[in-house]
Amino acid sequence: MITLKNVTKKYQGRLVVNNFSLTLESGRIIGLLGSNGSGKSTTLKMIAGLVQPTSGSILINNEKLSRRSCRDIAYLSEHDTLYPFFTVIQIVQFYASQFKDFSIDKAIEILQFLNVNPSDKVKHLSKGSKGRVKIALTLARKAPFLLMDEPLSGLDPMVRESILKGLISFLDIENQTLIISTHEVNEVEFILDSVILIKNGNLIDFIDVDTLREREGKSVLEWMKQNFTNC
Repeated sequence: MITLKNVTKKYQGRLVVNNFSLTLESGRIIGLLGSNGSGKSTTLKMIAGLVQPTSGSILINNEKLSRRSCRDIAYLSEHDTLYPFFTVIQIVQFYASQFKDFSIDKAIEILQFLNVNPSDKVKHLSKGSKGRVKIALTLARKAPFLLMDEPLSGLDPMVRESILKGLISFLDIENQTLIISTHEVNEVEFILDSVILIKNGNLIDFIDVDTLREREGKSVLEWMKQNFTNC
């Protein structure tokens, strides 16, 4: 379980995340939605322990977030974080040396599913292939919390659905929680259990997708557009 208590983040006096209070239960796939600059990436970085809140606190399984929390969190950045001079398999081996919960066998299985050649050099990969490698590296960990910041960025729209279905199949949903930030709302909706909507650093709503459909009879995208128009 991840708990945010009155979490606020400012950069040089500019408010980026404004007084977030949330409890994210285990065994869920949670969409973190909002426009560019809304605070999605900053929120994920704070949960991952990469950025410190200006005020408030973050708890992982009722323990205050600390350096030790990295053992429970796998984080996929929206930025290119792969060493270009490595081959893909060398990147896999490097991750295995850094994280005790990393499975080389699972990483290779996922790479095969995603049609990535482990012997290819990272510097020769397309943006989409690099994105697939990052997905494989994240899913190959047994960490209870997986954070993915725009994992579909750069991927061919024709293959996104199959990649998302693969993501579900490789996720241990009974023991892992996935929080995914994305602009591709229509494409990810079918895998989401609940959604968090933020705008200009403010929490607009946090709701189960099934409850949303039953209460308002809307898709997540329709609900999101309505809230952005009204707030």
